[in-house]
Amino acid sequence: MNPNLVRVLDGNVFVLSEDNGDIEATVANPVGFFDFDTRFLSVWRLTLNGERLNALSVAERDHLQLRFFLVPGAPTHYVDAKSSLIRERAITGGAFEERLTVFNHHHEPEEFTVRLDVGSDFAPILGVAAERTAPGRLYQRIEERGLCLGYQRERFQRETVVTSSEPVRVDERGFTWAVRLAPKQAWTTTLRVRGVVLRPDGVDVRDRLERRPRAGAEERQHDLTGWLSRTPQLSCDWEALTEAYQRSLVDLAALRYSPLTLPNQVMPAAGLPWAATITGRDSILTSFMALPVAPELASATVRMLGIDQGAVLDDFRDEEPGKILREFRYGEMVAFEERPESPYYGSADATPLYVILLDEYERWSGDVDLVREFEDEARAALRWIDEYGDLLGDGYVRYLRRNERSGVANQGWKDSPEAICYADGRLPGPPLATCELQGYAYDAKLRGARMAREFWGDPAYADRLEREAAALRERFDRDFWIADRGYYALALDGDGGQVDALASNMGHLLWSGIIPPERAAQVAAHLVGPRLFSGWGIRSLATGQERYNPLGFHVGAVWPFDNALVTWGLRRYGFAEEAGRIAEAMVDVSRYFQGRLPEAFAGYPRELTEYPVRYPTANNPQAMATASPFLLLRALLGLEAAGEHLLMAPRVPARFGRVELLDVPGRWGRRDVIASGLAHVGH
Repeated sequence: MNPNLVRVLDGNVFVLSEDNGDIEATVANPVGFFDFDTRFLSVWRLTLNGERLNALSVAERDHLQLRFFLVPGAPTHYVDAKSSLIRERAITGGAFEERLTVFNHHHEPEEFTVRLDVGSDFAPILGVAAERTAPGRLYQRIEERGLCLGYQRERFQRETVVTSSEPVRVDERGFTWAVRLAPKQAWTTTLRVRGVVLRPDGVDVRDRLERRPRAGAEERQHDLTGWLSRTPQLSCDWEALTEAYQRSLVDLAALRYSPLTLPNQVMPAAGLPWAATITGRDSILTSFMALPVAPELASATVRMLGIDQGAVLDDFRDEEPGKILREFRYGEMVAFEERPESPYYGSADATPLYVILLDEYERWSGDVDLVREFEDEARAALRWIDEYGDLLGDGYVRYLRRNERSGVANQGWKDSPEAICYADGRLPGPPLATCELQGYAYDAKLRGARMAREFWGDPAYADRLEREAAALRERFDRDFWIADRGYYALALDGDGGQVDALASNMGHLLWSGIIPPERAAQVAAHLVGPRLFSGWGIRSLATGQERYNPLGFHVGAVWPFDNALVTWGLRRYGFAEEAGRIAEAMVDVSRYFQGRLPEAFAGYPRELTEYPVRYPTANNPQAMATASPFLLLRALLGLEAAGEHLLMAPRVPARFGRVELLDVPGRWGRRDVIASGLAHVGH
């Protein structure tokens, strides 16, 4: 996807366009207006007197509104343009609104023909990046001052309704306005585009499901202002950190999503454009990282994922009792079971991570009621680890897809086909037990034990979980440690052999605490050594491995969320200097992307490129990357919830200077954290 596309968004409703505001969708450039996992506009092309428009500038204040300043013709005309046009764009009330204003700068009257070509292919979001012939029927219907575009396939029906506030000539391909303007005058019309999800009886599905109307522009602006005012305020001598923090707050606000099941709560959608939906892993880890700034996201995530927790054995959806979903979709391919995301459960890590989030949220917020309310779901998740996750009966969480046609083969966070590999490039046979899954399971058992003892009144269950965690830790160290190389194997293959690639996954083991203290120094040395650490961040796969590729999504690219978890793990084991190096590198990276950390970027060595190279098809913004600065900041400041207190142990690199994080929310009320990169306050 073109990283320079401009966008407005509201959770899972968004518009992607070129920098002049036009939408002309192709497989290579999947722009459009998207809602309910469907592209409701694939053509939105504006001309003035038959000429295409070029952008003088684009004003993108935040995710709520865009303004394009345009002139007709080629750039050579700019110096004496006698006319110009402004497009103002917003998502309001769940619809896409665009206000067009034409200016006559000439000293004589002028006549203008304003033309807007409109079209929709109604492509499901899961299919926009591939050639696909729509199986259903496309239709058009001209209405008063409006155009209805439609698509029907059996009982599945979607419509795009476009209306103009000013009189207009409408045909089946768009709108034409004949405008006469006096000297120095302007003309304006407002276009409203609404996606309609029709039931067989002609009623919009969401009119029945959504219990409150979607927010309008003013309400959304007020909401954003309120959101920002409630989050902790950061100031730092190194402005790059402050900029990254502010950018992340605004982007996280944009990614907040109210599921139909919980219309009055918000959880994070995973990312724009390909993951603007309910997810398991992404929503959990984003909520975990965002606890210091927005703990309410964790509550909604726990609720939504608990409601949709697996209950039966379903091979098509890879569903099992107690399992937490990977992804939930509403589009055509899901409706006709061409894809399994209704929801799909092909994720082995989301289930232990669910227990981890529930416990961490209580530690931070003191919300005991939620822990008690979702006791059954947490117990079911812990049961899944042993009953369904342990496929070979050897005490390790493994994965093996049962949906061979459209299921995901690798069911950890590195889910591309070649992500889990031996050092020599071979691909291991399933079922695979990646190392981080065992760390998550270990942590989940310990956290489950705490909740059982303190809140569920079941000390015997707590004792059992603690014994199981201790046994897992012991056998993990025995079976995964590669003694002659001084690091943990990426995975165990289906025969129990070590998958010996050197990868970033073992950094998550520090976060989970499964590594014995005597091994930690060797692991830390590898993580910040030249094979894994590029100078910009830790690569997903080390140089020297056969499949290493600096542009490989999971075999060489650098992922900010991965680096944030590793940074937190390094602090946990006392490696403050190494943690600071990674945090400083991540903030450095954000400077090249207007403060926004990308989902992933290339693993080229810093001395080779001198700037971080964007990964071409990454989500932008992506929730886990967006929340990464919050966990990096937490690691630098050493923030831990302990009873009714917020503990602080700052270790801030000198480059950051003085750092102030004010009004950190939690069970303690609000607390200020102040640290200095020069004095290492607290040590």
